[in-house]
Amino acid sequence: MSDWLDVTQEDVDRFAEATGDHQWIHVDPARAAQTELGGTIAHGLYTLSLGPRLNDELFALDGFAMGLNYGYDKVRFPAPVPVGIRIRMRATLTAVDDVPGGVQIVVRQQFEAEGTAKPVCVADAVSRWLV
Repeated sequence: MSDWLDVTQEDVDRFAEATGDHQWIHVDPARAAQTELGGTIAHGLYTLSLGPRLNDELFALDGFAMGLNYGYDKVRFPAPVPVGIRIRMRATLTAVDDVPGGVQIVVRQQFEAEGTAKPVCVADAVSRWLV
């Protein structure tokens, strides 16, 4: 399990700038406060994008010249991530397969938000590690 990571409005706003996704539920705290969510929420893809950062806390793959993101399978966002809380990630290695020049691995990434019952993101991250 990774360390907790603060989800800040500043980080969500920077993600909105980088992606062009300025949907008000993410970037307008006053308007979002009037909803049943009670405030802004992080983009689902913001949460997913934290996977590589949090992976580095959990494991290392040594002896490879490089690692490449090959994609994601079964990505789901079962619950929102309210801005101002903390999230962390559990990573479980689910597959290792030989591919030309290296291996392909699948890591189940399950993100949880502090104080919530359901995971906020679950995805199978697929990467290739080449020698």
